[in-house]
Amino acid sequence: MKDTAKHQGLRNQLVTVLQQKGITDKNVLEAIKKIPRHLFLNSSFEDYAYQDKAFPIGAGQTISQPYTVAFQSQLLEVQKDHKILEIGTGSGYQTAVLCTMGAKVYSVERQNELFKTTSLLLPKLGIRPKHLSFGDGYKGLPNYAPFDSIIVTAGAPIIPKPLMAQLKIGGKLVIPLGEEHQIMTMLIRKNETQFEKHEFGEFRFVPLLENKN
Repeated sequence: MKDTAKHQGLRNQLVTVLQQKGITDKNVLEAIKKIPRHLFLNSSFEDYAYQDKAFPIGAGQTISQPYTVAFQSQLLEVQKDHKILEIGTGSGYQTAVLCTMGAKVYSVERQNELFKTTSLLLPKLGIRPKHLSFGDGYKGLPNYAPFDSIIVTAGAPIIPKPLMAQLKIGGKLVIPLGEEHQIMTMLIRKNETQFEKHEFGEFRFVPLLENKN
Protein backbone atom coordinates (compact mmCIF):
# COMPACT_ATOMS: atom_id res chain seq x y z
CA MET A 1 0.00 0.00 0.00
CA LYS A 2 2.80 2.40 -0.91
CA ASP A 3 2.16 5.91 -2.11
CA THR A 4 5.39 7.62 -3.13
CA ALA A 5 6.58 11.03 -4.31
CA LYS A 6 6.62 9.56 -7.84
CA HIS A 7 2.91 8.70 -7.53
CA GLN A 8 2.20 12.22 -6.27
CA GLY A 9 4.05 13.66 -9.27
CA LEU A 10 1.95 11.52 -11.63
CA ARG A 11 -1.23 12.70 -9.88
CA ASN A 12 -0.18 16.32 -10.30
CA GLN A 13 0.29 15.65 -14.04
CA LEU A 14 -3.13 13.99 -14.22
CA VAL A 15 -4.73 17.04 -12.60
CA THR A 16 -3.09 19.24 -15.24
CA VAL A 17 -4.55 17.02 -17.99
CA LEU A 18 -8.01 17.26 -16.40
CA GLN A 19 -7.75 21.05 -16.19
CA GLN A 20 -6.81 21.15 -19.87
CA LYS A 21 -9.93 19.09 -20.60
CA GLY A 22 -12.11 21.63 -18.82
CA ILE A 23 -12.41 20.47 -15.21
CA THR A 24 -12.51 23.63 -13.08
CA ASP A 25 -13.96 22.52 -9.71
CA LYS A 26 -11.11 23.02 -7.22
CA ASN A 27 -12.52 20.45 -4.78
CA VAL A 28 -12.65 17.79 -7.48
CA LEU A 29 -9.07 18.52 -8.57
CA GLU A 30 -7.82 18.52 -4.97
CA ALA A 31 -9.47 15.14 -4.31
CA ILE A 32 -7.89 13.63 -7.44
CA LYS A 33 -4.54 15.07 -6.41
CA LYS A 34 -4.83 13.34 -3.01
CA ILE A 35 -6.21 9.89 -3.80
CA PRO A 36 -3.73 7.11 -4.65
CA ARG A 37 -5.59 5.76 -7.69
CA HIS A 38 -2.89 3.12 -8.26
CA LEU A 39 -4.06 1.35 -5.09
CA PHE A 40 -7.49 0.82 -6.70
CA LEU A 41 -5.99 -1.17 -9.58
CA ASN A 42 -4.38 -4.58 -9.69
CA SER A 43 -0.74 -3.80 -8.81
CA SER A 44 0.59 -5.13 -12.14
CA PHE A 45 -1.25 -2.25 -13.86
CA GLU A 46 0.12 0.43 -11.59
CA ASP A 47 1.85 2.20 -14.49
CA TYR A 48 -1.55 2.93 -16.05
CA ALA A 49 -3.12 4.35 -12.92
CA TYR A 50 -2.49 8.01 -13.69
CA GLN A 51 -3.25 7.93 -17.39
CA ASP A 52 -6.61 9.38 -18.29
CA LYS A 53 -8.04 5.98 -19.20
CA ALA A 54 -10.65 3.53 -17.97
CA PHE A 55 -9.30 0.18 -16.79
CA PRO A 56 -10.67 -3.32 -16.08
CA ILE A 57 -10.99 -4.17 -12.36
CA GLY A 58 -12.52 -7.66 -12.46
CA ALA A 59 -16.10 -8.98 -12.50
CA GLY A 60 -16.41 -7.53 -16.02
CA GLN A 61 -16.32 -3.99 -14.57
CA THR A 62 -14.00 -1.05 -15.08
CA ILE A 63 -12.58 1.79 -13.02
CA SER A 64 -13.84 4.85 -14.89
CA GLN A 65 -11.54 7.20 -16.73
CA PRO A 66 -10.36 9.95 -14.32
CA TYR A 67 -11.91 12.60 -16.60
CA THR A 68 -15.31 10.88 -16.33
CA VAL A 69 -15.04 10.67 -12.53
CA ALA A 70 -14.04 14.35 -12.40
CA PHE A 71 -16.79 15.37 -14.84
CA GLN A 72 -19.56 13.58 -12.92
CA SER A 73 -18.25 14.89 -9.59
CA GLN A 74 -18.13 18.44 -10.96
CA LEU A 75 -21.74 18.21 -12.18
CA LEU A 76 -22.86 17.31 -8.66
CA GLU A 77 -21.40 20.55 -7.20
CA VAL A 78 -20.61 18.64 -4.00
CA GLN A 79 -20.91 20.59 -0.75
CA LYS A 80 -19.54 19.43 2.59
CA ASP A 81 -21.90 16.96 4.31
CA HIS A 82 -24.01 16.49 1.18
CA LYS A 83 -25.76 13.12 1.32
CA ILE A 84 -24.89 11.35 -1.92
CA LEU A 85 -26.18 8.04 -3.21
CA GLU A 86 -23.72 6.28 -5.52
CA ILE A 87 -24.99 3.47 -7.73
CA GLY A 88 -22.07 1.20 -8.63
CA THR A 89 -19.30 1.32 -6.01
CA GLY A 90 -16.96 -0.61 -8.31
CA SER A 91 -13.34 -0.19 -7.24
CA GLY A 92 -14.35 2.57 -4.80
CA TYR A 93 -12.38 5.29 -6.59
CA GLN A 94 -15.40 7.51 -7.29
CA THR A 95 -16.55 6.85 -3.71
CA ALA A 96 -13.15 8.02 -2.46
CA VAL A 97 -13.33 11.22 -4.54
CA LEU A 98 -16.75 12.11 -3.12
CA CYS A 99 -15.71 11.28 0.47
CA THR A 100 -12.54 13.36 0.08
CA MET A 101 -14.74 16.26 -1.11
CA GLY A 102 -16.57 16.05 2.22
CA ALA A 103 -19.73 14.21 1.11
CA LYS A 104 -21.56 11.57 3.14
CA VAL A 105 -21.59 8.71 0.66
CA TYR A 106 -24.06 5.83 0.55
CA SER A 107 -23.00 3.38 -2.13
CA VAL A 108 -24.51 0.24 -3.69
CA GLU A 109 -22.62 -2.47 -5.64
CA ARG A 110 -24.25 -5.48 -7.28
CA GLN A 111 -21.10 -7.58 -7.82
CA ASN A 112 -20.35 -9.38 -4.57
CA GLU A 113 -16.66 -9.88 -5.38
CA LEU A 114 -16.15 -6.12 -5.93
CA PHE A 115 -18.28 -5.25 -2.92
CA LYS A 116 -16.07 -7.37 -0.65
CA THR A 117 -12.76 -6.11 -2.05
CA THR A 118 -13.78 -2.45 -1.91
CA SER A 119 -15.27 -2.73 1.61
CA LEU A 120 -11.83 -3.88 2.80
CA LEU A 121 -9.79 -1.42 0.73
CA LEU A 122 -11.46 1.90 1.58
CA PRO A 123 -10.90 1.82 5.39
CA LYS A 124 -7.23 0.94 4.79
CA LEU A 125 -6.93 4.21 2.86
CA GLY A 126 -8.71 6.12 5.62
CA ILE A 127 -11.82 6.60 3.45
CA ARG A 128 -15.06 6.06 5.33
CA PRO A 129 -18.29 6.15 3.38
CA LYS A 130 -21.45 6.33 5.53
CA HIS A 131 -22.78 3.10 4.08
CA LEU A 132 -21.62 0.48 1.57
CA SER A 133 -24.12 -2.13 0.51
CA PHE A 134 -24.38 -5.15 -1.73
CA GLY A 135 -27.60 -4.90 -3.69
CA ASP A 136 -29.56 -3.84 -6.75
CA GLY A 137 -28.69 -0.28 -7.78
CA TYR A 138 -31.99 0.11 -9.67
CA LYS A 139 -33.76 0.14 -6.30
CA GLY A 140 -31.46 2.69 -4.66
CA LEU A 141 -31.49 2.88 -0.85
CA PRO A 142 -35.00 3.99 0.14
CA ASN A 143 -34.24 3.58 3.87
CA TYR A 144 -31.62 6.33 3.69
CA ALA A 145 -33.44 8.68 1.30
CA PRO A 146 -33.83 11.51 0.47
CA PHE A 147 -30.41 12.36 -1.01
CA ASP A 148 -28.89 15.71 -1.98
CA SER A 149 -27.63 14.03 -5.11
CA ILE A 150 -27.39 10.67 -6.82
CA ILE A 151 -24.59 9.52 -9.10
CA VAL A 152 -24.87 6.48 -11.35
CA THR A 153 -21.54 5.09 -12.55
CA ALA A 154 -22.85 2.65 -15.17
CA GLY A 155 -24.74 3.15 -18.42
CA ALA A 156 -28.50 2.83 -17.97
CA PRO A 157 -31.13 2.35 -20.71
CA ILE A 158 -33.67 4.30 -18.62
CA ILE A 159 -33.63 6.40 -15.46
CA PRO A 160 -34.80 4.06 -12.68
CA LYS A 161 -37.98 5.52 -11.10
CA PRO A 162 -36.94 4.59 -7.52
CA LEU A 163 -33.84 6.78 -7.90
CA MET A 164 -35.89 9.78 -9.01
CA ALA A 165 -38.14 9.26 -5.98
CA GLN A 166 -35.14 9.23 -3.60
CA LEU A 167 -33.87 12.65 -4.69
CA LYS A 168 -34.47 15.77 -2.58
CA ILE A 169 -36.24 18.71 -4.17
CA GLY A 170 -33.43 20.79 -5.64
CA GLY A 171 -31.25 17.66 -5.81
CA LYS A 172 -29.35 16.39 -8.84
CA LEU A 173 -29.25 12.96 -10.42
CA VAL A 174 -26.30 12.37 -12.77
CA ILE A 175 -26.61 9.29 -14.97
CA PRO A 176 -25.10 8.07 -18.26
CA LEU A 177 -28.17 7.22 -20.39
CA GLY A 178 -28.17 4.85 -23.34
CA GLU A 179 -27.36 1.30 -24.46
CA GLU A 180 -24.30 1.26 -26.77
CA HIS A 181 -23.21 4.84 -26.17
CA GLN A 182 -24.32 6.93 -23.26
CA ILE A 183 -25.26 10.58 -23.00
CA MET A 184 -24.27 12.07 -19.67
CA THR A 185 -27.59 13.30 -18.30
CA MET A 186 -28.44 15.40 -15.28
CA LEU A 187 -31.91 15.70 -13.77
CA ILE A 188 -32.63 18.46 -11.28
CA ARG A 189 -35.70 17.85 -9.14
CA LYS A 190 -37.87 20.98 -9.26
CA ASN A 191 -40.77 19.75 -7.11
CA GLU A 192 -42.65 16.55 -6.27
CA THR A 193 -43.42 15.75 -9.92
CA GLN A 194 -41.15 17.85 -12.14
CA PHE A 195 -37.53 17.33 -13.19
CA GLU A 196 -35.38 19.54 -15.38
CA LYS A 197 -33.15 17.63 -17.78
CA HIS A 198 -29.68 18.61 -19.06
CA GLU A 199 -27.42 16.66 -21.43
CA PHE A 200 -23.62 16.79 -21.58
CA GLY A 201 -22.47 14.74 -24.55
CA GLU A 202 -21.36 11.17 -25.06
CA PHE A 203 -19.47 8.93 -22.63
CA ARG A 204 -18.85 5.17 -22.49
CA PHE A 205 -19.74 3.03 -19.48
CA VAL A 206 -20.28 -0.61 -18.64
CA PRO A 207 -24.05 -1.36 -18.46
CA LEU A 208 -26.08 -0.88 -15.29
CA LEU A 209 -27.55 -4.33 -14.65
CA GLU A 210 -30.62 -5.10 -12.63
CA ASN A 211 -30.60 -7.54 -9.66
CA LYS A 212 -27.46 -8.42 -7.78
CA ASN A 213 -24.97 -11.06 -8.67
